[in-house]
Amino acid sequence: MTYLHQFIYGIYPYIALAIFLFGSLARFEREQYTWKSDSSQMLHRGNLRTGNILFHLGILGLFFGHLVGLLTPVMVWDTIGITHSFKQMIAMVAGGVFGTLCMLGLLILLHRRLTDPRISAVTKTGDKVLLLWIFITLGLGLSTIFESANHSDGHMMVLLMTWAQHIVTFRGDAAEFIVAAPLLFKLHLFMGLSLFVIFPFTRLVHVWSGFASVTYISRAWQLVRPR
Repeated sequence: MTYLHQFIYGIYPYIALAIFLFGSLARFEREQYTWKSDSSQMLHRGNLRTGNILFHLGILGLFFGHLVGLLTPVMVWDTIGITHSFKQMIAMVAGGVFGTLCMLGLLILLHRRLTDPRISAVTKTGDKVLLLWIFITLGLGLSTIFESANHSDGHMMVLLMTWAQHIVTFRGDAAEFIVAAPLLFKLHLFMGLSLFVIFPFTRLVHVWSGFASVTYISRAWQLVRPR
């Protein structure tokens, strides 16, 4: 195991998460007027709705799929009788479906943002970099499906789960579990971790508000009375 591998997959995740959390707090505290998604709907609606729905449906499915798939202890899957190979097949199918939806939506949004003169003129460089970064990360993730087909026994999936669980439980040996992982998986992990670094400095911060909107369920009614 090289020092570079240890840094990227053993230390860098904590740097990325620290920037993600403290960067988000700092931006909310100091730049609340920039805390928005910068919607361009008023400039040109077009196929925004289709792209938005596909993209958000896909990326939410991928987020929660990764969250549950990587952080659920292997013992839990073994206890309920789901084999490693079957779990990997579920992950490949679900990842393929949600990844394809997300990619289609992203391509629509990218085409709209980069080709429409009015929208392109008001699009920040950071937002263009963000969309391209997500595009590459997503492309690598979809490519891992074909690589996973060569490891149908689920062993590599278990190693990736163990790596993620050792990271979140602050164990120093996490990087050792993915030393032999294919380069495609490692690139996807690095690009995915780097999204947490980019997060506080882009429009992605509106994701926090999206999750916070759940509190509206228990919010008191707003009464509007005519004069």
